Amino acid sequence: MLDFTSACYLGLRHPHASLAPWDRLTPGVPAALAEPCSAKAVAGRLAGLVGTEHAVLATSTLHAFWDLFLTLGVDRLSCYVDAAAYPIARWGAERAAARGMPVEQFPHHGAGALRELLAARRPAGRRPVVVTDGLCPGCGQPAPLRQYLRTLRPLGGLVVVDDTQALGILGRYPGASRPYGRGGGGSLRLARLNSPDVLVVSSLAKAFGVPVAVIAGSGSLIGRYERRSETRVHCSPPSFAHLRAAEHALEVNRLQGDQRRAWLAALVRRLQAGVRGIGPVTGPVGFPVQSLEPVVGVSPAVLHQRLLHLGVRTVLHRPACRAVTTCSFLITAEHTPEQIDRAIAALDRAISGPARTAGTPRWRVPGAALPAGDHS
Repeated sequence: MLDFTSACYLGLRHPHASLAPWDRLTPGVPAALAEPCSAKAVAGRLAGLVGTEHAVLATSTLHAFWDLFLTLGVDRLSCYVDAAAYPIARWGAERAAARGMPVEQFPHHGAGALRELLAARRPAGRRPVVVTDGLCPGCGQPAPLRQYLRTLRPLGGLVVVDDTQALGILGRYPGASRPYGRGGGGSLRLARLNSPDVLVVSSLAKAFGVPVAVIAGSGSLIGRYERRSETRVHCSPPSFAHLRAAEHALEVNRLQGDQRRAWLAALVRRLQAGVRGIGPVTGPVGFPVQSLEPVVGVSPAVLHQRLLHLGVRTVLHRPACRAVTTCSFLITAEHTPEQIDRAIAALDRAISGPARTAGTPRWRVPGAALPAGDHS
């Protein structure tokens, strides 16, 4: 069975033999009481990678978002959530709303709509906080972070970015020969942003393959989170096994990350070229999540089942930013050109069924994912 369902984009596995040893799994105390030195070291390396002043680790993004807004002061904030933001960030905002923080939604990547909303309905005396994904895997578009910041700075606002999809993939100076850029630092590096008004929350479970989260931002914001976080008082820090895996992931990224990203981009291009040769097209262009968007013909659910029958496992889902269900290939650096070609052949068989209408277009391109041009 060919598996195109894993979001471990760089193909990192972290077998035990590849990791530094540990003599116990957990220190047995909450993170606020005693945090391992290795956790602080990993957080420091992640702050440098992402491009922020400081960082702290959490067991997951759920732990991070559970009380993030409470640590910032719900009595002083008003929150504006992108309509397609990932659910875990929404859950954190909803918990803060139950404590009295006003929460409103604005259209996906709608910088203009956000500006109008703030002008019309921002509660007096409250600091506006925008919550967004750094990169939307549904449409493949980076969030307009610079535009958000231009709107928020005169108001003393803050942007909270869930950068789970972009961390480890996107980086500095993207171009035709390296569409993901260099370094894998994520959305701030892609946008060349270094601002104290941005707070990044990201899991390492995608590109880096480690179920640990990082909260990264200015020293004052991270210090406030460390002092006030309830999850750090009532929950253990990430286990030593996870810390060793995070250390390994960062070292592999330092030594091989750009080569892995180049290989991954080549595999994505191979799938796109092969799929175009048989009729449909894929998108978003460039990102490892490649979705087939039907217009006429075989429905996504039928296509998913046919591919499964042919030995190809894909993801059937409905991205928050789209109105339709889609069948997606998630490509990782562990895939081979031969596996991509086998997937294309299976797709050719899957779409040439009785539901096909000769001469009728069945697919359309959702749009480009990454900025064009070489900025190096």
